[in-house]
Amino acid sequence: MPIKIPEALPAYKVLNEENIFVMSEERAFSQDIRPLRIVILNIMPTKIVTETQLLRLLGNSPLQAEITFLHPKTHISRNTPSEHLSTFYKTFNEIKEQKFDGMVITGAPVEQLNFEEVTYWGELKSIMEWIPHSVTSTLYICWGAQAGLYCHYGITKHSLERKISGVFGHSVIKKKSRLMRGFDDEFYAPHSRHSGIKREEILKVNDLEILSESDEAGVYIVATKDGRGIFVMGHPEYDTDTLKKEYERDLSRGLTVEIPKGYFPNNDASQEPAANWRAHANLLFSNWLNYCVYQETPYDVNSITL
Repeated sequence: MPIKIPEALPAYKVLNEENIFVMSEERAFSQDIRPLRIVILNIMPTKIVTETQLLRLLGNSPLQAEITFLHPKTHISRNTPSEHLSTFYKTFNEIKEQKFDGMVITGAPVEQLNFEEVTYWGELKSIMEWIPHSVTSTLYICWGAQAGLYCHYGITKHSLERKISGVFGHSVIKKKSRLMRGFDDEFYAPHSRHSGIKREEILKVNDLEILSESDEAGVYIVATKDGRGIFVMGHPEYDTDTLKKEYERDLSRGLTVEIPKGYFPNNDASQEPAANWRAHANLLFSNWLNYCVYQETPYDVNSITL
């Protein structure tokens, strides 16, 4: 949360220049507080696991949030009980007349398909068209980020020669970005995908800027300049053992897969991995909630417009 100090105090200017969040007394006096309305479009197959991962990160903030879970009506989930979906989830038709302060769109294991081949693509496109008029800021994750860049900006994804799997070092490119406040110059994050976005295609779009990237894994965080769209190419929400489970699953299917890079101690899959990305993940989500959602959304959520 911000510190409230007089704008005339010399430290105010210094901290602002250092990208520390300070709030003037005038702004603090006029700021209203209410719970944030966050909708999560969960298109991961193991929805219950993903729910816990995301809520763990969203809950690590002093901001109060009301969560609505969304799933595609046009897709039948094989890994989540229908009773769970009917009890805890809504469909787009049920919420499309509502407004939300923030939205999270998860990844999905469909990156080897063309977008138009995904069974629920038509429904997802409708949701993407609804977002600019109904959500203050949206956080897109992995395939969800690729789909968002394609729908909103026509940026295509490209198949990789080999799957990117592992934990990679990343650099902060835009140190003055609000989303990057408090980040180390170098930090770690997991990736697990068969496709990616080319850097040069992002740079062609004036509305977008690259905030973070990796020498090995490529572009990591892309954002619109107004903060209404945050596109994260990796999986900061992953648990310590998620990559291990994916690796063992692929091996059990007889697939030829490489051991996740930079993940197991001494590159030995018989050893237990240790997470070194939790601090970054928590900071990313708390910064997004604060700077891109809470500080920008109107007090009357129904007044959100393009």
